[in-house]
Amino acid sequence: MRKSYRVKKEADFQKVFEKHDSVANRQFVVYQLEKPGQKHFRIGISVGKKIGNAVHRNWVKRRIRQSITELKPDLRTDVDFLVIARPRADGMSQKDVKASLIHVLKLAHLLDSDYSEE
Repeated sequence: MRKSYRVKKEADFQKVFEKHDSVANRQFVVYQLEKPGQKHFRIGISVGKKIGNAVHRNWVKRRIRQSITELKPDLRTDVDFLVIARPRADGMSQKDVKASLIHVLKLAHLLDSDYSEE
């Protein structure tokens, strides 16, 4: 995913956190901040040390990024959002990660509620 699609700065992360607009399931928490007029969404991914060592954390981040890339055309464009992985996300297959992300993104109204995988 290109840099323009990422929330990278600490200040930007804090703006999204301060909004307190979050939705969660057992594997992920999603915080969002609406930004009207923005050309495309921006995403920040956070995987804490409770997940495991660096290998496990990077493994989870790669799966989240891949899922978001596949869902990119169906995501809202006028938001910044953060995906925070919970410990249950460790060890999930790519298919399970994507299904869980679809669930939580629908709850957050970031993905069409009638979205279905072909």
